[in-house]
Amino acid sequence: GDLIARTYVVSVEQPVAEPEPKPAAARKQQQRSIVTQQKLLDAAISAFSENGFKGTSTRDIADRAGVHHPLITYHFKNKNQLWRAAADRIFREFNISLVKAMAEVPEMDPKARAEAFVRTYVHYAHAQPALHKIILQESSNASERLDWLIETHLEPLYDLVAEPLSRLQQLGISPAGDPSLLYNMIRVSAGGLLALSLEIKGTTGLDLDDEARRDELANMIIAVFFPGG
Repeated sequence: GDLIARTYVVSVEQPVAEPEPKPAAARKQQQRSIVTQQKLLDAAISAFSENGFKGTSTRDIADRAGVHHPLITYHFKNKNQLWRAAADRIFREFNISLVKAMAEVPEMDPKARAEAFVRTYVHYAHAQPALHKIILQESSNASERLDWLIETHLEPLYDLVAEPLSRLQQLGISPAGDPSLLYNMIRVSAGGLLALSLEIKGTTGLDLDDEARRDELANMIIAVFFPGG
């Protein structure tokens, strides 16, 4: 009887009311707020990657974004929170690219997955050179920002790749040795070179803005680090 009674009570409960749609003015304000946040993040990513955290002022970021300076504290509270939000976006978009690339490759083909990782890394590092520039800026000195960057983004990425990379070594596809060293050699080759593209072009004439050259870079990384299989 209790079960039937409870079932009945559940069945006759009124459905939860749908939230009323926001007025047009409120929707426009929300859209403007989102656009402002994206402008500030774009400007912050550019400024922090060029000048580092200490060399960047919030006023410089606001000027780059073309917005009023007080909007930074309105949207992000302070420079540190804006820096974290900028780093989050860089790595979130990279992870999305990586997930999409891996979804197209069979799990039973470890070498193909490794190749997809390299090609995605090269492509994203060109589209978003701040991926490595911000790491380079923060790696100069120990700081809470570096600790946060490692714990939040860099260690999880390494943990994701470490076991498959060790497997590739066991299969004779990748060179033997410390897998953590191998991982870092691969990511610096795939991303660090793009972060140095202006210097590389000036020194050697190699233009990594040329898609064919980036494809050649990816192919060479794969040939060097995944020669077996």
